Amino acid sequence: MKDPRAFIARLCGWVSAAFLAAMMLLIVADVVLRKLGANPIHGTYELVELLLVCTFFLALPATFLRDENIVVDMIDTWRPRWVPGLKRAWAAAAVLLLATIAWQSWLQARDAASFGDVTSDLSLPKTLYWAPLVIGIAASAVAAGAMALKRGGRK
Repeated sequence: MKDPRAFIARLCGWVSAAFLAAMMLLIVADVVLRKLGANPIHGTYELVELLLVCTFFLALPATFLRDENIVVDMIDTWRPRWVPGLKRAWAAAAVLLLATIAWQSWLQARDAASFGDVTSDLSLPKTLYWAPLVIGIAASAVAAGAMALKRGGRK
């Protein structure tokens, strides 16, 4: 394995794509069943919410590992020598911010688990929603840290 970052980014992308495909298939099946006059799939809304959380937050680390965050190039032409240092500084700031979000999300997930929170239609534990969020945000913090420590700055 040449670059573990590329492998992990690709893995995150494929897992996220699988959740996206499942979400699309679920919506199509629900719409078709509604149009045919049969009963729609019970709990589709909750399942789509869950699949969307998985899709977004499990793809987020790949964004950092591929250096595909949205940026505004204001300083690049004015002070090009500053760019690698600024990218590292912003990646370090992202680590702190993402770690804080992961920690606070973990606290919320723990509370949801201790209270036994469930969804209204399917009675799914709310921790199923929190797990991919916490994992994705924490993995994004690690990915941002890896990019901050990368030799020569980020691409």
